[in-house]
Amino acid sequence: MNKTVSGIVIAGLVLASVPWLGLPAFYESFLYLICHWVILAMSWNILSGYSGYFSFGHGAFFGVGMYVTGALAGKLDWPFLATLPLAVLLPALLGVALGAVVFRVKAVRGELFALLTLAITFVVATIIINTPIDGGPGVYLMAVEVPKLGPSPASSLYLMALIGTVATAVIAYKLQQSKLGVGLYAIHDDEDVAEVMGVPTYGYKLLAFAVSSGLAGLAGGIHALFVQYVTVGETFNITVPLTVVLMSCLGGSRHWAGPAVGAVFITVLLYVFTAGNNPVLGKAVVGLVLVAVILFMPNGIMGQVLKRRARLAAERSKALEASGQVHASVPAAAAPAAQAPRPAPGSTEVLLETHGLSKAFKGVQALSDVSLKVHKGEILGLLGPNGSGKSTFINVVSGHYPATGGSYVFEGRALTGLPAHEVAQSGIARTYQIPRPFAQMTVLENVILSAMFGSAAMSRAQATEEARKCLEFTGLAHKAEALPEDLNLHQRKFLELARALASRPRLVLLDEVLSGMTPSEINEAIELIRRIRDQGSTIVFVEHVMRAVMALADRVAVLNHGKLLAVGPAQEVMSHPDVVSAYLGKAHA
Repeated sequence: MNKTVSGIVIAGLVLASVPWLGLPAFYESFLYLICHWVILAMSWNILSGYSGYFSFGHGAFFGVGMYVTGALAGKLDWPFLATLPLAVLLPALLGVALGAVVFRVKAVRGELFALLTLAITFVVATIIINTPIDGGPGVYLMAVEVPKLGPSPASSLYLMALIGTVATAVIAYKLQQSKLGVGLYAIHDDEDVAEVMGVPTYGYKLLAFAVSSGLAGLAGGIHALFVQYVTVGETFNITVPLTVVLMSCLGGSRHWAGPAVGAVFITVLLYVFTAGNNPVLGKAVVGLVLVAVILFMPNGIMGQVLKRRARLAAERSKALEASGQVHASVPAAAAPAAQAPRPAPGSTEVLLETHGLSKAFKGVQALSDVSLKVHKGEILGLLGPNGSGKSTFINVVSGHYPATGGSYVFEGRALTGLPAHEVAQSGIARTYQIPRPFAQMTVLENVILSAMFGSAAMSRAQATEEARKCLEFTGLAHKAEALPEDLNLHQRKFLELARALASRPRLVLLDEVLSGMTPSEINEAIELIRRIRDQGSTIVFVEHVMRAVMALADRVAVLNHGKLLAVGPAQEVMSHPDVVSAYLGKAHA
C-alpha cells in the first residue's frame, strides 16, 4: 500500500470516529452530504475529467441507483445492503450500453456527447415514471431498516457514505496511476493520436464509463435511504450534473483529488448561506464561482498546482541550458535499448508490403493502387509533389485512416482493417508532419505513454526508464518535466522522434520530420535518423529536403496523384521521365 492510499484510509478511519465523539446529529448529516457529493464528483471525473468526454448525464446513473434501492428495499422488502450491489451494477450496465453505441461514432464528441447524455437523463426519467417502478406517487423507504454501523441511524448513514467515499477516492487514485489512467489522459488531449500510439481508446472509454456510472449508482443507492422518499422530479433534474461539473472544475479535473476539494468547498459554501437564511444568494454565489473558474482558473485549484510544478521544472531546465550545463544538441552516446541488429546492406527481406493500397475521401482518390515493398533495415524515402498521397500513405499504414481498397502486410501479418492501436502494438510507430504532443502531459509523460502502449508494452517503471533513455538520445533530457508548449519547433519534432522510439518499433514512419528546421538542425536530425536505423529500425520517411533524402535514403519511391511512379535508387529514380514530369511539368511547343 503506497503513501497516498494509506493517507486516504487513515483519513477515513479518523473521520469514522466522529459518531462516537458525542457531537450533535447535525454534524453527521452535514458530513454525510459532503461524502455524498465527493462520491458523485469524483465518479463523474473518472470519465469526464480523465478522458475529456464531458457528461451531463451523471444524474441518470445516480437516479437509477436511487430507484434500484427504492424499488427493491421499499417495494420488495429487500435488506438495504443487499440492494447496493445492484444499485452499482445496473447503472454500470446502462453506461456500457450507452457507450457501446456512442463511442463507435467519432462525430459524437464534445458538445454532442454532453447533450446526448443529458437527453438520456430525461429518457430514463420518462420510463421510470410511466412504469410500476414509480408510477407517479414516488417510492417510500421510511419502513426500511437502516443497517446498524454506528450508534444512531444518522451516524450509520454517514459511515456508509464515508466507506463509499474512501472506496471512490482509492479507485480514482489507482485509475489515474494505472495504465488505464495514462490512456484516458491521452484520449483527453488527442484521441486520434492516442489510438495511433497504441491506446485502445474504445475499450478504455467504455471501462471508464462503467466505473463512473457504477459509483454514481452507489451514491444514489445510499442517498435513497437518506431521503427516504424517492421521486422522479427530485431525482432526475439538472441539479446533480451541474453541481458535480462545478465541483470538479473548481477543484481541478486533471488531478484525482481535485473533485473532492471542489465538493468540500461548494458544500460548505452552500451550507453557510443556507444557515444564514440566504439559500438563493448561496446559489447565485455558486454561479459566480463557476463563471470565475471558467474565466480565471480553467484548470481548477489542483490543476494550478500541477501547472505551477511544470512551470518551475521548465524554468529550471532553461536555467541549466542558459548556464551551459546542458544543451539541446543530439548527444553522441546515450541510446535506447537496442533492438534487432541491422540487416546487411541490400537485404531483400520484406518487412512491409502493400498490395493495391487505395484511399478515397468522398470521391477524391488520395491513394490509388499502390503496391510497394519495404525491405528490412533500409531507409526508404517517400517523395512526390504536394498532394501526391505521401502523408495519406503514412496515415493508412499506421491505421490512422482505414484503407478503402487493397491490403498491406507487416512481418507476414495482414494488418488491413485492424484498429490503429493494434497496428501500433504490432511494431509500427509514426511521427506527425505538424507535431501533435499531448498538451497537458509533460515531455517525459508523452514518451512514457508510447513505451507503455506501443509494441514494447512495458510496465510504468520500465517505460519511465526507457523514456529517459529516449529523451537523452534525442537531446531532450533537460526538458523532461516541461510541458510541450515550452518547446520550440525543433524540440517538438525531436519529441515526436522520442515517442516513436520509445515503443521499440521495427518500422518507423516519419512524416516531414525536417520541415521548418534550420540547416544546422537538419544536420542533427539526419544524424539522429541514421542512429535510429542503426538501432535496428526500418524507416520510411516523407521529405521535401532533397539533401536529406540523398544523404539518408537507400531507395526512394515517388508518388503523384496517389499513384506510384517509380521505385529504386535515388539518382536513378529522380532522372525517371515520369518523375521529372511530375515535379517540373511537361514541355510544350
